[in-house]
Amino acid sequence: MKKESRFVVEFIDLKSQYFKYKKEIDESIFKVLGNADYILGEEVEQFEKEIAEYVGRKYAVACSDGTSALQLIYMAYNIGEGDAVFCPDMTFIASVEPACLLGATPVFCDIDGESYNISVDCLEKQIKKVISDGKLKPRAIVAVDFIGNPIDYHALKSIAEKYDLLLIEDAAQGIGAVYNGKKCGTLGDISATSFFPSKPLGCYGDGGAVFTDDENIYKLLKSIRVHGKGKTKYDNIHIGVNSRLDTIQAAILRVKLKYLGREIEKRQEIAKEYSSKLGEYVKVPVINHNNISAYAQYVIVLESMKQRNELMEYLKGKNIPTIQYYPNPLHKLPVFSNVNCYGETYECSSWYGECSLGIPFSAFLRSEDQQYIIKSIIEKIGK
Repeated sequence: MKKESRFVVEFIDLKSQYFKYKKEIDESIFKVLGNADYILGEEVEQFEKEIAEYVGRKYAVACSDGTSALQLIYMAYNIGEGDAVFCPDMTFIASVEPACLLGATPVFCDIDGESYNISVDCLEKQIKKVISDGKLKPRAIVAVDFIGNPIDYHALKSIAEKYDLLLIEDAAQGIGAVYNGKKCGTLGDISATSFFPSKPLGCYGDGGAVFTDDENIYKLLKSIRVHGKGKTKYDNIHIGVNSRLDTIQAAILRVKLKYLGREIEKRQEIAKEYSSKLGEYVKVPVINHNNISAYAQYVIVLESMKQRNELMEYLKGKNIPTIQYYPNPLHKLPVFSNVNCYGETYECSSWYGECSLGIPFSAFLRSEDQQYIIKSIIEKIGK
């Protein structure tokens, strides 16, 4: 009896991506080294122009990481003690952590059971409860393009305008995604992203950016990211932080940005193949027909935690890596145990955390690996 071949599958194949662009990336890195231009150098300025043009914003401010990008926004808009920041319950802590550091209070909202983005209905209920309680001032909504799936911008904008709230788009997973003809990074009043290596546009370390069309906010962000500098870094006019993007990372990102459109197209093909083959057995991502997801991850949802855990173990035995993305809603994290939930039960975000499973995905996922993954999942779930 012929023994089945055992693949070794990369969860996100960054190695193949590097070797595809190796010549250009290496030349860009060595150019920076040769110029000894390491922090906020010429490559950073060029990248800011190129990424702003790509997403469709007037300005981009590159910074040290995605969390810092959000912190710069919270600082620029003076969000802090006594302020309520509304965010989805299912997201990474970085979406709201910088606001907490500045003294603001997070208010978690359940997610929609189809898009996994913030539930507009729950959001408005939570806003009303905060207003009725009278202890906090509603200031901002931080809306996440979760796993690269664009938020329902028009619905959220209506809520934000109704209650005079700043709409912050956390597009850490969404660069390359499109909502009704507009790219993620342009959907909020102001937007942030991350260039963490696993993102659709990732560098080889940490990196991030803020996108805005407001010239005054743009100038303020540029000051805050370098210790609140004025004309020079020794002429400080604000309290700021150290959040500068390394020039090497900008050089790498400039190369990868050139190929992002092609990679987003490839991501659609690979996601379509997963969905068409697995849709009968598991819940697959739902993307509005007017939208394009960046598919920062490809996540399936199982019938129960038990089924999810059994599939994880089965795939592990097949040398197929998986990830729980994310296992815990924010309201269940120990650090937020004392945060007021205003009676919300978070049924959808709890269900998602218990039953979801990320499977290998990238623009460089080999066809034979994908078919092996699909076959293995059906073998287990189809029994």
